[in-house]
Amino acid sequence: MESEEEPFLRNIEWHMMDKSKFFPLSMLSHFCIRGSLYPLTLIKTRLQLQKHDQMYKGLIDAGCKIYRSEGISGLYRGFWVNSIQIISGFCYIGTYEGVRHISSQYNIHPLVKTLLAGAAASLVGQTIIVPFDVISQHLMLLGLIERNAGPEKKHILYPLGLTINPAKSKFQTAVDIGQYIYYQDGFLGFYRGYLASMCTYVPNSAIWWALYHAYQDKLRIILPEDISLLFIQCVAGTLGGFTTTVVTNPMDTIRARLQVQRKNSILRACRSLWQEEGVWMFTKGLSARLVQSVMFSFSIILGYETIKRISIKEKYKEVVKW
Repeated sequence: MESEEEPFLRNIEWHMMDKSKFFPLSMLSHFCIRGSLYPLTLIKTRLQLQKHDQMYKGLIDAGCKIYRSEGISGLYRGFWVNSIQIISGFCYIGTYEGVRHISSQYNIHPLVKTLLAGAAASLVGQTIIVPFDVISQHLMLLGLIERNAGPEKKHILYPLGLTINPAKSKFQTAVDIGQYIYYQDGFLGFYRGYLASMCTYVPNSAIWWALYHAYQDKLRIILPEDISLLFIQCVAGTLGGFTTTVVTNPMDTIRARLQVQRKNSILRACRSLWQEEGVWMFTKGLSARLVQSVMFSFSIILGYETIKRISIKEKYKEVVKW
């Protein structure tokens, strides 16, 4: 509960912020966080796409092998395509804050308000990013195929049926993959796995934001009153990320298989994954995803809440607690 001697804002709301500061700083923060954690995204995707442990034994083994064989650029394969997520991040946070602001005008329970805002934000964000995510994941997989092809490779037969020339630039390779996806499946090819993405990320986003606020409330009761509110928020975001990652990991693996291996249905992808991995399908790529999620959740909340404090309008600055 808020102290009467020292009242402060528990949540900085949409109308309290200077948007001319908030949006540019949010986009910069989002880009920096995505860039620093992208190698974990790449490792997670390759772990999810390999059969059993044919190439990598786990997070550290994968990271070391990719670095030794492909260098730093290998850990950032497909990053420039994936970095389009800065646009989806802009729309995501704008939708989240906007829905919270609109729903606050009605008599809606705070938990329901947060769930709705998180779900709506993910729906908008995924609709924008899925086509770029599809191409990005193909580029990630290409590194795995190149490694299997050996050092003398001149042309690589990609699973799509496309012959890749390694001598081409990464940009041209991405264009070739994009064109081939379009020729094979039309525009809908860029939205392959869209339903799986919705089933993964919409509930993930809704639950994560709800848990973020729930953990925050519990931590404020448990921890001393003089502890930093920003620290509490970062810990709450990390706990929320850990919880949702464990719950949604199988669906995220299925999503990756649908987008890259061109499975025709969630059920078929699930059945294929079960035949390959058995009960271990629930932990496939989980170590990398947990590390990524914990670091991402902590970084996102640190950046998000800091930027909200920096962007707050002058008249509210006195009631902001760091």
